[in-house]
Amino acid sequence: MAHANAKDITAATAKLSNAFVSPQRCRIVADIVRGESLENANRNLLLEKKKSGKLILKLLRSATANAQQKGTADLQRLYVSELRVDEGPRIKRHMPRAQGRADVRLTRTSHIFLRLSEKSSKATKSVSAKKVSAGKKKVTKKKSASKATAKKKTGVKK
Repeated sequence: MAHANAKDITAATAKLSNAFVSPQRCRIVADIVRGESLENANRNLLLEKKKSGKLILKLLRSATANAQQKGTADLQRLYVSELRVDEGPRIKRHMPRAQGRADVRLTRTSHIFLRLSEKSSKATKSVSAKKVSAGKKKVTKKKSASKATAKKKTGVKK
């Protein structure tokens, strides 16, 4: 079977199934790392204190080792092209309550998928230009509250 993209040939992947961390908590860390270069992603995850940060760091190192094993990718040009956190099976446990009742407690699990791809020199320039433009936001002036309250007090309508 032929690959659809040339990107997929140089991509290295790693997958973690049934991780004991909720997908909602794991996605917070995944959003920090997604789209970053290999070096920046490694640095950010080393500083992350959350449990999901350690899991994703281990997964990133596994994907890096997979890229080295293939030998087709240049490690300096690798970046996190895809980082997906899907919901895994929920483990149901029972917690005793008053008068013989029991509440169901759900332990949520995650499936984490990480893909590293090589960044072309053209893509590097366009990504850095987007980051600069995204940092500059337009500032709009709001109507002052004193004028709005003055109109209400006087009862004048236009």
